[in-house]
Amino acid sequence: MKKGTKLGLLALASVLTLSVTMAAPAPAASTCAKRTTFTMLGTIKIEIQDQFLAAVKDYNASQSCYTLKDIPGATGQTTFLQQITPMYAAHNAPTITYTLQEIPDMADKVIDWKNQPLTKLVSPDLLTAANINGKQVGIPSTTEAFGLVYNKAVLDKAGIDPSKIKTRTDLETAFKTLKAAGLNAVHFSDIWWSLGAHFTNEYFTNAATTHEGRLKILDQMSNGTKDLTTDPVWNNYIATFDLLKKYNDTAPNTQDSEYDSAVADMASGNTGFWFMGNWAEPNLLQAAPTSSFGLMPLPLSTDPKAYGNDSISVGAPGYFMVDKTDATPAQQKGAIDFLTWLYTSTKGQHHVADPAGQNGAGGMGFIPVYSGFKVAPATFMSKNVAAYVAAHKTLDWINTYFPAGGQNLYGASGQKYMADQLTPAAYAAELEAAWKGSVKTWRGAKA
Repeated sequence: MKKGTKLGLLALASVLTLSVTMAAPAPAASTCAKRTTFTMLGTIKIEIQDQFLAAVKDYNASQSCYTLKDIPGATGQTTFLQQITPMYAAHNAPTITYTLQEIPDMADKVIDWKNQPLTKLVSPDLLTAANINGKQVGIPSTTEAFGLVYNKAVLDKAGIDPSKIKTRTDLETAFKTLKAAGLNAVHFSDIWWSLGAHFTNEYFTNAATTHEGRLKILDQMSNGTKDLTTDPVWNNYIATFDLLKKYNDTAPNTQDSEYDSAVADMASGNTGFWFMGNWAEPNLLQAAPTSSFGLMPLPLSTDPKAYGNDSISVGAPGYFMVDKTDATPAQQKGAIDFLTWLYTSTKGQHHVADPAGQNGAGGMGFIPVYSGFKVAPATFMSKNVAAYVAAHKTLDWINTYFPAGGQNLYGASGQKYMADQLTPAAYAAELEAAWKGSVKTWRGAKA
């Protein structure tokens, strides 16, 4: 899907420690003859919609040249391409779009960021994900991570040290300890995107110890030559899936509507773990402002020395792209100005890195990936993630290379398995069938 190598561990660690001495791009002139209006589809993530829109409001008020308007994105299982394709057909495309797997599909519709000053402030390795045939079609928003989110107070109350959980066996012991203390062990969300992208990544990222090895697994899935049930890593993945199902504190809900209830569940102080990512921290802190929430690995194997047991999945969740098909030069300049303001101005940086507050207040809680940042991550989970990165305990976001829309299919199969509608063998067969014949976009093929 993207050319080049995935963000390496050393390079990723350097993203969090980039020098602050590089000069930031100059902001736009403070006055203009008239304002240019441009648009963006969606707000990065629904979880931080209020915080992002607060940044947009401040940007619009900060200067008199441009006005950014948000076009609400569709929710549920509507894919990015299903939303954007008719907009281009009507010659009414948004100026800014934000996506990940669909980057190759957008490459011929968007500007090349290569010579823009903002690209000089981010690690070249982090830019690779949106470099298509030498064209820099997008820039990253942040670095995110996923694994087991935990409520520190709940684990402390039960006497559980997350750093001591090295294996799947250790994890079950922790679950049993929480249950014995009258607490809920884990919330395992059956939302399609969580199961389809993040949870399946637990298999694909552990299936090989090198990036190329993982891409070869994708090749085999596309070729129809991969038998998942004979792969020991897959069997460990299923065993871990079954463990989370067994101790899940709620009945399966396949309507993709339980994210808010999961946040409330974790924030209540009654549940220890949640398979999710650090993007949930703003929501958790809005619900429980005085609490601390951490992130730790989800160990698949019972062998403490097994690859991946001690690491969290880390990567860029998405990239900003600027339209060149329908947008005017002035709108393109506005889009670049907004993103430059967001990542280089003091006000914008606070919107990016500050923890979220109540009712849309505060920032988005992002881990900064652009140099020149004067606002450091302040939350427990952000520092937690940074520590794993600094220790080189990170795993590929191999789900980044999934075919566009593929996670919808894998998520639907995961939901069936969650609800005991599939046997392990049938679940494997559904994933194999969904993958077979996929265009190898991860090898540079055009979808």
